[in-house]
Amino acid sequence: SKDKIAMVYREPVGVALAITPSNYPLAIPASKVAPALIAGNTVVLKPATQGAISALHMAELFRQAGVPAGVLNIVTGASSKIGDGLVGHPRVSLVAFTGSTDVGRRVAQAAGTIPLQMELSGKDAAIVLADADVALAAREIVASAFAYAGQRCPAVKLVLAVGDIADVLIGSMVTLVARLVVGDPRQDGVDVPPLISDAAADRVQLFLEDAVRRGAKVVCGGERNGRFVQPTILDGVTEEMQVASEELLGPVLPVMRVPDVRAALHMANGSRYGLQCSVFSRNIDRAMYIARQLQVGTVQINGRPTRGPDHFPSHGVKESGMGSLGANHSILAMTRARTIVLNLRDQHP
Repeated sequence: SKDKIAMVYREPVGVALAITPSNYPLAIPASKVAPALIAGNTVVLKPATQGAISALHMAELFRQAGVPAGVLNIVTGASSKIGDGLVGHPRVSLVAFTGSTDVGRRVAQAAGTIPLQMELSGKDAAIVLADADVALAAREIVASAFAYAGQRCPAVKLVLAVGDIADVLIGSMVTLVARLVVGDPRQDGVDVPPLISDAAADRVQLFLEDAVRRGAKVVCGGERNGRFVQPTILDGVTEEMQVASEELLGPVLPVMRVPDVRAALHMANGSRYGLQCSVFSRNIDRAMYIARQLQVGTVQINGRPTRGPDHFPSHGVKESGMGSLGANHSILAMTRARTIVLNLRDQHP
């Protein structure tokens, strides 16, 4: 209609609640707090209990930079005790959550109808085709699977070796894993740090025992000393094993041998998660075809899963997330549209 003019504004949602995990205790809170503040919101940050000190130091830096009192607020404590109260608070207008799918589901139930931005669990598979550059694939997979002791969402957590490439691929990966140093990350030259807690190490041990009991072979690693777990490669992994389907968050790399691309896609897409996948092949056309069939948010061709630069969209499908992350995507998600319609009167002579 020519007698109406619509003006659409973006405005802050109000109070943004950010709930963050123990891994990346500074980067992930910052990736939620900064867009929320840029969009004009106030923020309540609930960091993980393990890692909360980093969030408190970050808040102090914001204060020193001139952020007024009450704009950025840190609430510490066990999520099991205060999480529902925070999420369900009537003044919270948006929840930005990074954590496990199981906890994310509870957050969504408590949030009701308010907007959600969620980064959840993943089971990122690396599909290695028979024509892949084995040295490249092994290097990328090992670097992804064992960095930070595997305690990351975007990381290779399952290798799908297509055809006859498994033996040479495993051999190359074992050679690289043998060079990794396990120890205190505060010391130079350490590649694989301890796990975050005794409970996390116990979970890794249970997954390993389940896989071995069901027929998997420990090619290298497998030993545990307290929270330190040696980088482990498992061969002969099958679908019924927990390590094949569930996110482990530990330095364990399961390898599943599949006969062809169809079987690899069936396994990758059969997961309840859909964060990222990697495809290794010298045939880019074929790799692109596979990438388009994968039910994930991001596919890396001849590279490891990674969050990427802040301006890249980062999102999961299925049970791996809701909404897109990344600086501009987060800023947009933390605003809402306001439409004002100006109705013009007919003032023609």
